[in-house]
Amino acid sequence: MKKAVILFNLGGPDKLENVEAFLFNLFNDPAILNFPTILRFPLAKFIANRRTPTAKKIYEELGGSSPILKLTIEQSEKLEKKLNENKNSDEYKCFIVMRCWHPRASEVINNVKLFDPDEMVLLPLYPQYSAATSGSSIKEWNDVCKSNNYKIKTSTICCYPTHKDFIKAHIFEIKKKINSINNFKLIFSAHGLPARNIKKGDPYQWQVEQTVNEIVNLLNSENLDWILSYQSRVGPLKWIGPSTDEIIIENSKLNKHIVLVPIAFVSEHSETLVELDIEYKKLAKENGCTKYTRIPALGINDAFIDSLSNLVINKNENQFDGKIFPPKNKCPANFIKCPCQR
Repeated sequence: MKKAVILFNLGGPDKLENVEAFLFNLFNDPAILNFPTILRFPLAKFIANRRTPTAKKIYEELGGSSPILKLTIEQSEKLEKKLNENKNSDEYKCFIVMRCWHPRASEVINNVKLFDPDEMVLLPLYPQYSAATSGSSIKEWNDVCKSNNYKIKTSTICCYPTHKDFIKAHIFEIKKKINSINNFKLIFSAHGLPARNIKKGDPYQWQVEQTVNEIVNLLNSENLDWILSYQSRVGPLKWIGPSTDEIIIENSKLNKHIVLVPIAFVSEHSETLVELDIEYKKLAKENGCTKYTRIPALGINDAFIDSLSNLVINKNENQFDGKIFPPKNKCPANFIKCPCQR
């Protein structure tokens, strides 16, 4: 059988001239700004225009573009190779779909049709589910398939916050750094969300907590000093916390060696390479920190690629076959935005 694996990620501008268009796509997503189109469109235009100068400075730090497509291509190629090492008769091909920049779903659907698969497997590169990330990407892809009258057996892997190989990958990267240092604060940092999203039933924060708890338990380090925090807060709304910048300030003043773990990002991009590596490092130094370490995103870590491969190949065992809910760790009933509650 021929199987198409659709990998979802956010995307990023490929040059400075496209920063505003990228931001518009981001804020014009109903999962981000939940308003009728007649209101959302001009509001997205306004926000994108206001934020473009600051965002351009961020991408200038990265050489004028986001590295996320290049890095996602590397993940896709390694995953495709791993999938096709499987000894059964299935042929796998991976396709990348970015939510807010190219390649978009409307472009990729034609390439999938040319491959002519017997089945599609939808796989977000967001380990923890949120309606604003995985949910939005999955919906857009399904809408594009519907508008193209493309009907095919489809399985959706909505999340994998505690998959054993995903956890193993994080432990490997963390141990490489902390085994040789002392007096450190291990700060797990995830992208934040407005608190109202969680109150409306988004399972993201709960799933991030499950990831971190599993890692901490398996690190099995006596008296491990750790905390989970959230970054990238913008706007006037109350966001989930504690915020990463506040935790960094607090522990820098205690002369702790700051060790940051990007726990919800699997690719390097502006939130890791600029926010964590430059802005937060500067903040730590200004508050007395002399030692600052950042754990890399998982990227093409072997265990992480094994995790993705195992999820795809063994999806039937994990109840992903034609369904859309996570294995084993089903979200509590109050998280009504979670696909497993539908």
